[in-house]
Amino acid sequence: MAKQLHKNICEERLFSSIFNKHSKNLHDFLYYKFGELLNPKDKVQEAFVKLWQNCAKVSPDKAKSFVFTTANNLMLNEVAHQKVVLKHQQTSNPKFSTNESPEFLMQESEYNDKLQRALANLTEAQRVAFMMNRVEGKRFKEIAELLDISTKAVEKRIYGALEKLRKEIKEL
Repeated sequence: MAKQLHKNICEERLFSSIFNKHSKNLHDFLYYKFGELLNPKDKVQEAFVKLWQNCAKVSPDKAKSFVFTTANNLMLNEVAHQKVVLKHQQTSNPKFSTNESPEFLMQESEYNDKLQRALANLTEAQRVAFMMNRVEGKRFKEIAELLDISTKAVEKRIYGALEKLRKEIKEL
């Protein structure tokens, strides 16, 4: 019965409302999946630029999917690029100096390694749900809406993540 009013999103008012509705959630999704180092804010902007460039081809009900997929692909491309940059830096970058004691640096390094291994051992679904809940402070219902899953699935992912982290990192 409900008729779609717009076939595409080329109207500036409609595009703005889509941007306002999805940009923060897209940023948070990219931040939790890839981290801050890969500039999720820039990738959100690039995704919406691509959406605008393809506005005649994208219907309003497909806009969210388009920007999330585009931004995710942009981040994956950036990850691949950063691997190349890192490989180059490892072959040509001299060691840096610090004022911290060697013991502190060793303990910090060991703890960070343990934490990174524990987070890496989580499934991607668990890691994303856990970070959204514990770092951003989002409620289970909000996470469920962002990830298009049930609240029970969010609870299960976070509970599973906590169990794995407790087993692997006794200090937390």
